[in-house]
Amino acid sequence: MFLRSIGRPLLAKVKQTTGIVGLDVVPNARAVLIDLYSKTLKEIQAVPEDEGYRKAVESFTRHRLNVCKEEEDWEAIEKRLGCGQVEELIEEAQDELTLIGKMIEWDPWGVPDDYECEVIENDAPIPKHVPQHRPGPLPEDFYRTLEGLISDSKTKIPAAATSTDPQLKE
Repeated sequence: MFLRSIGRPLLAKVKQTTGIVGLDVVPNARAVLIDLYSKTLKEIQAVPEDEGYRKAVESFTRHRLNVCKEEEDWEAIEKRLGCGQVEELIEEAQDELTLIGKMIEWDPWGVPDDYECEVIENDAPIPKHVPQHRPGPLPEDFYRTLEGLISDSKTKIPAAATSTDPQLKE
């Protein structure tokens, strides 16, 4: 009993550095992550249920929270999540909480159904140094096949010949 309650934390591997300038080691990272993920799940409830943003945040936050609850060691958490160091995960979780507050303030899902967006077209010529990414022409065989399909929809398109094809044996 004594070893479980006192000995296990003492035997845990201590992280010396993150190796990232400006990112200090958080000795109780697991507890901090559990707290942040719990807050995130509480805060995201203010976003409408059918919004993709809420669904995505809830999904990955629940997964990460479950991993943090299941694993005791920071190395195991990092390995199972595969999203960086626990200190980076803490920063991400803090940023997500900030973003949730901003999203609630901005209310991007509150667009009225009758809202019309004005589309402004710009007919200015594209400078020569800007690539236009236009696909090249399709092969002539494509157009012949397409024309054959359109002109006679009952025409069979020959499949790739195989060795089991009876016409090949003749």
